[in-house]
Amino acid sequence: MPLPSDDEPLPDDPLTLQALVRELLDALALERRATESLRTRLDQLLRRLYGPKSEKVSKTPSLFEDEPSDDTNSDNAMSLTTLPEPADAVPVAKKRRGGRRRLPRELPRQRIEHDLTDEEKLCPCCRGTRVRIGQEITERLDYKPASVFVVEHIRPKYACRSCQAQLVVTPVPSEPLPKSMAASGLLACIITAKFADHLPLHRLEGILARHGVELSRSTMCDWLAGCAEVLRPIYELMCARVRKSKVIHTDDTPVPVLDRELDRTRTGRIWVYLGDASNSYIVYDATPSRSRDGPQTFLKNFRGYLQADAFGGYDGLYATGATEVACWAHARRKFVESRESDMRLSLEALAYIRRLYEVERQAKELDSDNRVSLRQEKSVPVLRAIKEWLDAKRASVLPKSPLSAAITYATNQWQALNVYVTDGELAIDNNAAERALRGVAVGRKNWLFWGSDAGGKTAAVLTSFTMSCRRHGIDPWCYLSDVLARVPSHPSDRIPELLPDTWATTQRSTS
Repeated sequence: MPLPSDDEPLPDDPLTLQALVRELLDALALERRATESLRTRLDQLLRRLYGPKSEKVSKTPSLFEDEPSDDTNSDNAMSLTTLPEPADAVPVAKKRRGGRRRLPRELPRQRIEHDLTDEEKLCPCCRGTRVRIGQEITERLDYKPASVFVVEHIRPKYACRSCQAQLVVTPVPSEPLPKSMAASGLLACIITAKFADHLPLHRLEGILARHGVELSRSTMCDWLAGCAEVLRPIYELMCARVRKSKVIHTDDTPVPVLDRELDRTRTGRIWVYLGDASNSYIVYDATPSRSRDGPQTFLKNFRGYLQADAFGGYDGLYATGATEVACWAHARRKFVESRESDMRLSLEALAYIRRLYEVERQAKELDSDNRVSLRQEKSVPVLRAIKEWLDAKRASVLPKSPLSAAITYATNQWQALNVYVTDGELAIDNNAAERALRGVAVGRKNWLFWGSDAGGKTAAVLTSFTMSCRRHGIDPWCYLSDVLARVPSHPSDRIPELLPDTWATTQRSTS
């Protein structure tokens, strides 16, 4: 990284200078970590090439106090360590460490009592029997593997003896997938394992085989598609609720899609849409490509705030009434990437942006009205200073440099980057949507690709439920196992009762 030059004057604002110092300290710490890592790797390489091959240690320190030492200065060391402390010395209290956390009280307990024998209960002095005066309890956390079991539905048959006819059988209970052998608990387990724990089906196939159940991944894949269809009415309602939000966060990420007509995979897209606090769901949509048709179709007629990156596919939504809210994290990332080309100016920009985020840390616990007041008081002057800085530096940097690209990005997005200070319900960045796509990125490394575009739609529907459960602090298995058993016979006009947040409220009120 080149050293900053002394040609450009430093900012005059003390707060900006403080932020610049913090950015310099962070950059210095990063450089030191990188240097230390390289030095360690170089030492290991040199030791491996030229150092001794033996791993013996020349001298091992003694583990026992009585063992004599060969150190010539042992007497001096002993005399120093055994010096008496001054009479007026104040003992320093040892800092208590955090210690082990207590195990949750709601976990079931299995009591195992370890009692003394009758002989051990006798007092060694008078040979009388000692009485029990208390007990000591030691807790250890144990684990029992999940079990797979068979549920037998017994339906008695009845007939009339007199006329030898009129046979009647108890009706079959409603099931999520009537023609399969899977109950709702197993289906919920497969959905949770793949879309919450990111396990590919071939690993789950091996896990179930250890429990004595042979299930092929193709069968489980069909079950997942069937569950997505069963849950689709709830998914469509979640999507409709998200569209009613005042603020929507959105982002997308690529996913390889298997195409039988090609000798390689092609790139599909999965989009995430986060509703606001009144419509707190996370829903996903899968498209064959990154064309603007995806967000245009999903967010048709949306008139609220849309927080996203600078992807041109959203421009049609802004033209029809949606308000663009840009992401300061994206703008900041451009300046971070330009540090190699112009360290000084990039750190100045990062110092200004740091001040914006310091205001957000102060506003985090405030309500919407107080948050927007704080932003108007403290963030608006910083934004004004950033705009002056961008205009002053734009003409002085090289047109093709990374810093010029960062300045151009911030300038082009400037109006949208200022929208967040006008409403307390808006965020400074779109990190919430990026976090919602992190699970897809982790799962993509395990299951590698979607089998088809239809498989992408299935993944989008089921991921919407696991991530919405996570947003509300719900165990996705508990939710899905209950809802999958109820939704086939649930009245269509009462589908809102099965939404994750409504379901969780009902469960808490009945427990």
